Amino acid sequence: MNIKWDADRYTKDFSFVHQYGNDVAELIDCGKGCTLIDLGCGNGALTKALCEKGFRATGMDSSEELLGIARGKYPEIPFIRADATDFSVEEAVDVIFSNAVFHWIDRERQSDMLACVHRALKGKGQFVFEFGGHGNNALIHGALAEVFSEHGIAYRMPFYFPAIGEYAAMVEQAGFLVRYAVLFDRPTELKGSDGLRDWIRMFVKTPFAAVEDAEREEVISQAVERLKGSLYREGRWYADYVRIRMKAVRE
Repeated sequence: MNIKWDADRYTKDFSFVHQYGNDVAELIDCGKGCTLIDLGCGNGALTKALCEKGFRATGMDSSEELLGIARGKYPEIPFIRADATDFSVEEAVDVIFSNAVFHWIDRERQSDMLACVHRALKGKGQFVFEFGGHGNNALIHGALAEVFSEHGIAYRMPFYFPAIGEYAAMVEQAGFLVRYAVLFDRPTELKGSDGLRDWIRMFVKTPFAAVEDAEREEVISQAVERLKGSLYREGRWYADYVRIRMKAVRE
């Protein structure tokens, strides 16, 4: 999950990421004043919304670029730089919340992350989260894989998108009891006439690591053209999101 973010553009053009997180927060069931960690808080916008709901929230993220935005906009909120797969807290909290983060973590490191979360929660503490599930952006990644192949380049899937049964089992093996779990389609409108091209540039970075800039732009253009029939409707681009939303309790 070692990604260098364009924090300003992420904040300006991809606000839907944290806005969808407001619905996930409705699963939290504890009174005002409960302590909460927003794990993978990004630019802090959702952490701020959680504070406004009455939680004593702390933001945690590994990106210094995004944390810089968060600290500048919300100086009253504590923000900590830490890796989701290797963190600890001085005092256990009531809730750990996360939105649109876990698919960035390799499958091999998921157990490390879940162990950190388990240690950081109080007994019966709540673990509430959403991230990309099985089939997430399948059309986008499929088109990119095809174009990469035509250019003689191997496409390595940069994300972990598990089935709901697989992930619920992992969560329970880590010492939680799953209380709610759902996998659902959520087609998501992208901003602007170049919405899909901009989305690929922002979020699909590692497959292009060894690709020259000119070829990268050619690959993206070809993939976008192939996706126009399925993801461009009435003058708007959409991403074919599929999400896992889950609530578990520390046993």
